[in-house]
Amino acid sequence: MSIRIAVLVSGGGTNLQALIGARDRGELGGGQLAAVISSKEGAYALERAKQAGIPCYVVARKNYDSNRAMTEALVAKLKDLNIDLVVLAGFMHILTEEMVKAYPNAILNVHPALIPAFCGAGYYGIHVHEKALAYGVKITGATVHFVNEEPDGGPIVLQRAVAVQPGDTPETLQRRVMEQAEWHILPQAVALFCQGRLCVQGRLVTIKEGE
Repeated sequence: MSIRIAVLVSGGGTNLQALIGARDRGELGGGQLAAVISSKEGAYALERAKQAGIPCYVVARKNYDSNRAMTEALVAKLKDLNIDLVVLAGFMHILTEEMVKAYPNAILNVHPALIPAFCGAGYYGIHVHEKALAYGVKITGATVHFVNEEPDGGPIVLQRAVAVQPGDTPETLQRRVMEQAEWHILPQAVALFCQGRLCVQGRLVTIKEGE
C-alpha cells in the first residue's frame, strides 16, 4: 500500500515542483502525491498541482481567527483524505500542537539553512539568507527535519551544505540553496520515509539500509 502524501503550500511551490519531478522519475519511494493544500487562494503552487494532476484544496488562513483553528481544520482535511505523510513546502504558518499529535514523526519540513543555525521563530524565506549573509558565514545550506512543537526544532533527517559566494545577495543565495540543496534533499527524505527507512529515537534519525 503506497504512502499517501499531502503537500502544504503558501506560495509559488518550487519545492512542490521538485517533488512532482521526483514522482515523475519514479523517485518518491512508492509514495503518492495525494493532495496539495494551500493556505491561500490563488497560490501558484495550486496551478503546479493542477498541471500535475494532483487534487488541490484551500484551507485559507484568513478564514480562521487563530493558527489553532486553522490547524484543526487542516487536520480534519488530512484525516478525510487518509493522508499518511504531511510535507511542508513553503508553508508560511505556524501549526499548533494538534498537527504534531495527529502526525507524530510524519510531518517533514524543509528549512533553508543548516539547523541549528538561522532557524526558529522569525527565520523564514528570504530572511534566513539575509541573516546568514549578515553574520558572514562561508557555508549555509538546507535541512529536512521532522516537525515537532518547537519551530524548526524537530529531529534532523537530511542536510546539504552550499557555499556562500563573494558578492552574494539574499536573492542569489536563496536561489542557489534551493537548486543545490532543497530540491534534492526534500524528495530524498520523502522517499526514505515512504520506504520505511527512517528510524527516530529522541533527536536522532537513523537511515536504515535499503532492500
